Amino acid sequence: MISLHGVTKTYAVPGGQTIAGLGGVDLEIERGEFLVITGRSGSGKTTLLNVAAGLAKPTTGTVMLDGDDLWRMSDARRSHLRNKMMGFVFQFPSLLPTLTVLRNVTLPLTFSSNGAAADHGRAVQLLEMVGLGDRLRSYPRQLSAGQQQRVVIARALVGKPELLLADEPSSDLDEQTEREIMELFGRIHQETGITIVMVTHTTQLVAYGTRHVEMAAGQLHERVV
Repeated sequence: MISLHGVTKTYAVPGGQTIAGLGGVDLEIERGEFLVITGRSGSGKTTLLNVAAGLAKPTTGTVMLDGDDLWRMSDARRSHLRNKMMGFVFQFPSLLPTLTVLRNVTLPLTFSSNGAAADHGRAVQLLEMVGLGDRLRSYPRQLSAGQQQRVVIARALVGKPELLLADEPSSDLDEQTEREIMELFGRIHQETGITIVMVTHTTQLVAYGTRHVEMAAGQLHERVV
């Protein structure tokens, strides 16, 4: 599905120096897998996720999506594929406080609508799946942190993406809520077959995936789940 070959990413810092975020990464992300990428803060795992999603351009190397080079595409084409094929879950929910739970979930469909009824039905179905079918008219401030993250997951899935990318989706949660969110990810993977790539600093979470790689100093090391 996604292939990274010889990918490096460097950043300029004051004084004319550069620091390396990624150092020659090769990675194959297979369709239908649940890949967990672990590593300490600063190891390059978030940079890797952003490069794989076409959000950050590699300094060198190639990023292929279903055989097409992401960085030989126009910005418009790359954005279109990302919006069509990918859903994102980040560490902090970033929900719009003035919109209801239901409206937050349907928001990504605003510019690619199949009709209001279809949008509403899809969003309600997903909110029921994540256990929030009774909170459609609630506002983010009325939800717990775990409930807000469930809304984000529903929002990430509403466009029927083929790939779900998650950056530290449970690191701001207590242990019990973290387990519930990870069990939800596992259930979504089993029931839908969607490809999931998650980065986390918590090594205990690798058991939820089907494959594990570890990052250290911008390099990947394969691990057995």
